[in-house]
Amino acid sequence: MTVNHEIKAAGRQGTGRGASRRLRRANKVPAIIYGGVTAPENIQLDHNDVLLAARSEWFFSSILDLSVDGKKQKVFLRDYQKHPVKQQMLHLDFLRVDENRILRVQIPLHFVNEDQAPASKLSGVLINHEMAEIEITCRPSQLPEHIAVDLSGLNKGDVIHMSDLVLPEGVEIPELNLGKEHDHTVVAAKEARVQVEEETTSSEEPAASDDTAGEESKED
Repeated sequence: MTVNHEIKAAGRQGTGRGASRRLRRANKVPAIIYGGVTAPENIQLDHNDVLLAARSEWFFSSILDLSVDGKKQKVFLRDYQKHPVKQQMLHLDFLRVDENRILRVQIPLHFVNEDQAPASKLSGVLINHEMAEIEITCRPSQLPEHIAVDLSGLNKGDVIHMSDLVLPEGVEIPELNLGKEHDHTVVAAKEARVQVEEETTSSEEPAASDDTAGEESKED
């Protein structure tokens, strides 16, 4: 079932650093919509609404219904700038979505049933998640919010590669078209390496000095 995620925005006239700073002081986030045959459009969003949406994965990996002054259009969050210290979004880039064109996007991986994996019940075995997200291609209507990675059958020594992932219909991993060497590891169940430092002790005692002076006993 497809879930519609609506984000409200408004048009803006001013551009440049000065205008953007004024918007941020007013608790707004400057943004732009581009792509397709329509000219780029400068917009602004309420900062609190953006922060709330940014707590969910769908904001970064789903098709959004962006309502600009009441007019809706399908977009995808292509890029964003965030303050390095503050909880503040500085700028958003939205890409217009054309149903007739293939999307190429990064989406998150969800690792499920790890507690049921035989490898998780073995002492000294680590289940390493080598990837957190993956790049896919698909039509906008086929875009999943995430890819599930089922670990319930993972045993010691098992490796799950990108080619092992179960993808929804119409979804592909473009990197796999580049050859087997691009079929990267997603998850691996490896034995933990424990380094034991052994102290080397010498079994030989230091040689006694040959210049030991002995007392001579004299007999009368």
